[in-house]
This record gives sequence, C-alpha cells and structure tokens, in this order.
Amino acid sequence: MRRLALEAGAKIMEIYDSADFDVKVKSDSSPVTEADEQADALISAGLRAAFPDTILITEEQAATHTTLAETFLIVDPLDGTKEFINRRGDFTVNIAYVESGVPIRGVVYAPAKGRMFYTLADGTSVEEEGPFDLETPGATAPIHVSAADNAALMVVASKSHRDQATDDYIGKYAVKDMKSAGSSLKFCLVATGEADLYPRVGRTMEWDTAAGHAVLTGAGGKVVRFDDHQPLTYGKDGYANPFFIAYAPDVALKPAG
Repeated sequence: MRRLALEAGAKIMEIYDSADFDVKVKSDSSPVTEADEQADALISAGLRAAFPDTILITEEQAATHTTLAETFLIVDPLDGTKEFINRRGDFTVNIAYVESGVPIRGVVYAPAKGRMFYTLADGTSVEEEGPFDLETPGATAPIHVSAADNAALMVVASKSHRDQATDDYIGKYAVKDMKSAGSSLKFCLVATGEADLYPRVGRTMEWDTAAGHAVLTGAGGKVVRFDDHQPLTYGKDGYANPFFIAYAPDVALKPAG
C-alpha cells in the first residue's frame, strides 16, 4: 500500500508539474483529471494483484460498486482534486483496508507537501521522513494526538468546502487558532497534534475518509458521527458518509444542535 501510494504520487506530480492538463466533470458535477484516472489505474492494478480475494472500492470506479461488504480495500487515488486543479498542493493519495466496518490500516501520502502517514502492523501510526524510496521505508516517527486545551483549541476545517454550518459549529468552542487544509490532510493534522478538532458538516464518501480515519485512530484519535457522536463506520449504503467530527479525545465535544 505504501509503495503504490508513492508510485501514484509520482504519476500525479508528473501531471501536476506539466504545463497543462485536462479537467472533466463527472455525473455528480465534481471535477476529475487525468491524474485521478492514471493514479486509480495504477493503484487498482497493484491492489488486485496483491489482494485478489478482497473487494476493492475506488472513487473513480464508484459506479460499479453495487456490493456492500464489511471487509474491503478502499481508495481515493487523488483526494482534493480542486486543490490539485488550483495547484494549491493540499491533495493526497488515500489507500485503506477496512475490516468489520472499521478502517484498521491506512496510508495517506501528500506528494506536493512531501508528507506521508501510515499505520503499522501493531495499529499505531507514524509519519515517514522523506526522501521516499519505493522499496525501503525511511526513518519514521510515531505520531499522537494532542493533549487538547478546551479553553484554547486548534481547529482545522476544509479549504474548499467551508460553509456557515461549519462555522456555526466551530463557534461553540473556545478556539485559539484556525487552520484550513484540503483533502485527508485534516485527519493527519489532528493525528500529529497540529490540530485538536476537525468537524465536517458536508458531504463526503468513505474513500475520502477511510485512510485518514485509520491514521488518526492509530494516533489515539477518534472519528464519530456529527448527529449522535457514535463511531463512524464503513460499508454503508452507497459508501456515503454522514457529517462527522474527528478529534483528540481530550476535546469536550459539543452537541450538533
């Protein structure tokens, strides 16, 4: 999974650094680029060869995903396509393994930022230092959520999907500082203690969140539904998520209403 994320990241950056690239619009009105499609093909081929008996769910093949399962691989080959198109750098490659509805392994690679996060076999999460070799992992550092101060919270929110509902919810907290970030990097910023709280009051799909969710869990964090604060699970109808909150456990969560 790590190697495939790096290979996909290299392909994405090749297109990102080119003079121009084509942007198409999918049936749900979201953008897609040749980088999304080429990264999807590369990762899908690699995962199907390595895990031939495991169901594979990817964003770019979503129309074919009619079977629901509790255990599966799930991929967003280029999360943050809008950030990619606008050359803002906040995009990631996300690969995760979900077992019994829970994302237990995940890789999040931000090639333009030079940051890579993943879970280890023991369930803990690390950030690997670059430069990244395809075959041999470099030095890694364990990551862990912050000891949050509820009188001065660090909050991260979406760069491309910020709205009034999100701001209203954030307004319930005593906030020391706000960050904006794209893609699944928001989960990773909570996982490393760079933020305490990430509320998402907007549409997401499971491939957007599974890898970041796994990394955050391995760093001691939690992801719950926005409405009732129950754990966010995977393998839902249509692979669609409800609104959710990702946070360090010391954060005193506020009700949705």
